[in-house]
Amino acid sequence: MITLKELYRIGHGPSSSHTMGPRNAATQFLLRNNSAKRFEVTLYGSLAATGKGHMTDQAILDVLGEQHTTIVWRPKEFLSFHPNGMKFRSLSDAGECLDEWTVFSVGGGALAEEGKKAVEHKQIYEMNTASEILAWCISTGKSYWEYVEECEGPEIWDYLREVWETMKSAVQRGLEQEGVLPGPLALRRKAALYHVRAEGYQQSMRTRGLLFAYALAVSEENAAGGKIVTAPTCGSCGVLPAVLYHLYRSRNFSEQRIVRALATAGLFGNIVKTNASISGAEVGCQGEVGVACAMAAAAAAQLFGGLPSQIEYAAEMGLEHHLGLTCDPVCGLVQIPCIERNAYAAARAMDANSYAMFTDGVHRVSFDKVVEVMKKTGHDLPSLYKETAEGGLAQDYKQMWGNEDSAMFF
Repeated sequence: MITLKELYRIGHGPSSSHTMGPRNAATQFLLRNNSAKRFEVTLYGSLAATGKGHMTDQAILDVLGEQHTTIVWRPKEFLSFHPNGMKFRSLSDAGECLDEWTVFSVGGGALAEEGKKAVEHKQIYEMNTASEILAWCISTGKSYWEYVEECEGPEIWDYLREVWETMKSAVQRGLEQEGVLPGPLALRRKAALYHVRAEGYQQSMRTRGLLFAYALAVSEENAAGGKIVTAPTCGSCGVLPAVLYHLYRSRNFSEQRIVRALATAGLFGNIVKTNASISGAEVGCQGEVGVACAMAAAAAAQLFGGLPSQIEYAAEMGLEHHLGLTCDPVCGLVQIPCIERNAYAAARAMDANSYAMFTDGVHRVSFDKVVEVMKKTGHDLPSLYKETAEGGLAQDYKQMWGNEDSAMFF
């Protein structure tokens, strides 16, 4: 597995695979073709199908220049390696092709080329499965975050502190924002309202309401193109910050313990990224919100003093109970159903943590088995349900209520 720095990417939304990845690819292509006069970029499959809503074209044009770049959309053409394909071509004044590069945005902002592993980055983790790492924890008496430190070195903590600060800022900004999110859905922000209402309830309802508010805050910031952290993706970036921010505020956990929980959460996310996928275009939303729920459940279980087996169990439940979840963004935007799913998954992560902590950690289905099943399930899903905005909730979408005022309830 590669460094957690490639899982937790700090950047701007709304999509890691459809915004961050293409922007990164355009930047790399420009560096090796900085004397080119014109560019042509062809987007395939999911990138083309939902690229307008995800601002894929704008991310590329911001780098290569709007006046010098042509975007070609091919939503019905899927390249065999991955649904998120891009072909970059640099051209001379006469239209002669100077350079050509086909690259894929494989989720979480990462890039890959066919026949190669993810672009750049060396493998720094010897063990790639939860079962191996759990056995290491039991034999050494250490925890997951200590394995991260052994592999990454102590310098990882500076980066994870930056990740935590970015997550906190996204929550706090989102709680202050009101109004309507960009795009044709005219979807109103709800985080501030949920936060105010949550404070008026007694403990149990307040806890749930605050979790919802924190997840909504980050997800709405992402939908508006704000600065967030992929955890593991932009579309699922609200789940882990919501859980960590809630526990930080309500339980007075130190920032050091929060950052260690981030390391553990990242380890489980990295296991999925290595052995399956975190790309909605490849495996559906189970690979995004489902993995985010698993990461948040593992983080919470560690903070509450869970044994390594209980932490693994919490993560397993967080992912298992999102198996089969489709990626069907309405209008190709990271808004409906994405924002609500983040809030709901944050609550489910806390439930998975509670359930695991009532047990001795012994259970029948391993996290690794669920990852394997998730990968197969994702590949079995038709492309309609994998970030093409052609099936599921995205198909023939109509607002439930017939006037603009009702939009505040969604």
